[in-house]
Amino acid sequence: MKPGIVVMAELGGELAARLRSIQQRFDPRMAAELPPHITITGSSGMGPIAAETTDEELRQALEPVAAASHPFSVVLQPPMRFMQSTVVVMQIDPNGPIRLLHEQIKLSGLRYEQPRFTFTPHVTLSFYPELTRERLRDLVRVRFPEPVTIDSIQAYRATNLTTTKKVLDLPFAGAAA
Repeated sequence: MKPGIVVMAELGGELAARLRSIQQRFDPRMAAELPPHITITGSSGMGPIAAETTDEELRQALEPVAAASHPFSVVLQPPMRFMQSTVVVMQIDPNGPIRLLHEQIKLSGLRYEQPRFTFTPHVTLSFYPELTRERLRDLVRVRFPEPVTIDSIQAYRATNLTTTKKVLDLPFAGAAA
């Protein structure tokens, strides 16, 4: 992971357990590093938040975003290879409440690197290994038709190239929409 801070929405409950099982089967290294989550910032739309940002600066910028946000649901699209790479993700429609959340974080005053890709919120199923054709075929057959609720955000700081540390966990303060 590139040095910096990423913002995600950790997933919970039975859905997260199912996602973790799939991640452990196809990419045990990734599954051991982070809980199942939706990536909101750090890889698309806005690059990682500057590594020199203090935890307190991060809190001051993101607390108002979480306080103004309401829980909302998204649907995970069928798995696909991300931008012709070996990474396999389940994308989410980038419009609606998730875009608003992303834009509020982007406009919060935090410094961040330029993004490599347009805003593409997603759940990563496999990141590290290059999957065989058969394993890739099995992975892209995975489906999660039920909506996923986003009701909080977490910030993770890269501590080195392969390790992250959770530095912030903010529940949304608004009532469900």
